[in-house]
Amino acid sequence: MPDERFEEHLRHPHGRGVIPPGSHAASAGAAACGDVVRLWIAVSGERVSGAGFAAEGCGATTAAASAAAQLADGAHVLDAARIGTEAISDALGGLSLGKRHAADLAADALARALGAAVRADAALAPAPGRALVAMSGGVDSAVAALLGAHAGGPEPVAVTLELWRDAANDAERSCCSASAVRAARALAHGMGLAHLTLDLREEFRAGVVDPWIAGHTAGLTPNPCVRCNGNVRLDAMLALAGRLGAEALATGHYARIGPDGLLRLAADPAKDQSYMLAALSPASLARMRFPLGELTKPEVRELAEREGLPVARTPDSQDLCFLAGTGREAFLARHGGPGPRPGRVVDRAGRTIGRHRGAHGYTVGQRRGLGLPGGSGEPLYVTGTDVEANTVTAGPRADLRRTRVALADLRLHAPAAQVREAKLRYRSAPLPCTLSGGVLTLAEPAWGVAPGQTAVLLDGDRVLGCATIAP
Repeated sequence: MPDERFEEHLRHPHGRGVIPPGSHAASAGAAACGDVVRLWIAVSGERVSGAGFAAEGCGATTAAASAAAQLADGAHVLDAARIGTEAISDALGGLSLGKRHAADLAADALARALGAAVRADAALAPAPGRALVAMSGGVDSAVAALLGAHAGGPEPVAVTLELWRDAANDAERSCCSASAVRAARALAHGMGLAHLTLDLREEFRAGVVDPWIAGHTAGLTPNPCVRCNGNVRLDAMLALAGRLGAEALATGHYARIGPDGLLRLAADPAKDQSYMLAALSPASLARMRFPLGELTKPEVRELAEREGLPVARTPDSQDLCFLAGTGREAFLARHGGPGPRPGRVVDRAGRTIGRHRGAHGYTVGQRRGLGLPGGSGEPLYVTGTDVEANTVTAGPRADLRRTRVALADLRLHAPAAQVREAKLRYRSAPLPCTLSGGVLTLAEPAWGVAPGQTAVLLDGDRVLGCATIAP
């Protein structure tokens, strides 16, 4: 027998057909499977000032959407941000396994609509000590939230970004898919935290994916993570932190901030992620916190296990989030990038020594995928690409040697004379150098310097700035 609370929401749905003034809408579900929830949420100051819904599908979908709207209507923003699948199910007297899907949909729609409304219209009073914590659903961000909760002061608030949705991706391997957002929300709620979802798919496409596609089309090897952190993700979350009265944004990155306000390498060199954060401005860094900066990965996992976090042993994500489960070539062809364009592989003298699938698909320093034996048995590497002529130049490793690297889009937070080293790839070791006139002069040679990659400029463990490696 259905619970009377379930029956009440079916007979007298709360907010069905209501579109509050100034509200923000979001949907969950798909018409193909028959169940769709659309919620409208309006926020004024610190409270939800109105909630309404529309639903298609079974009665459980209508009841769950009604319950979500009723729970949120009039609630404090942070209380509304604690409403998830469990709260909606409980409000209906408990849902059977077959009907919990309806509560999932209502929770998804509510989270998206609430996030949009808070981002645009919330104005919480400043709460000294409160942090907004970026949660991806993995162990690092969970422990960052845990450390924030143990630091005293106001309880932290969690936020997860939905950046990409593509049926061709493996959503379980992506840190920014709809299913990853749902997992992060469940984790945050399980830790007793308010959780908000921000849908940044349009900004991510325009600010990260499109430039990445354009870079490959131009024959470069762009680094989307540096652009994402420096121009899209963290800026949006810092703005949200201001709306929530939070004084800082905490993330699970392995990095530190020095007393001079500049970014510093993490204590654990094996996990250091300062490279990916190098485009952040000092003004943004002043509002950032990196709770894991002094920890090693084993220490983080031990903390998570000690606290009983279910993600303590979750493997780290490896792919670019928007490439999870798909290859670069297939992704480019599917999303407006260049497709296969067979052409010549040439040696340094311009003689044809093989064929390739398209010059845009190769990067300087690449060895795998060429399938070219050296004349004397010496392995060959990509030493250059020309997308206009559609040629790939290959040669021995010695041809990759560079002692001068031209830079573009230079961002410096200290005098150029202080630059002592540069990292030319995420996983590469810093190389001693000097910087003058937008050119790095290396004290020892580098191999496989790829145009389009990011050069991070260092003075010991201090990050002084970054630039794009020019062709």
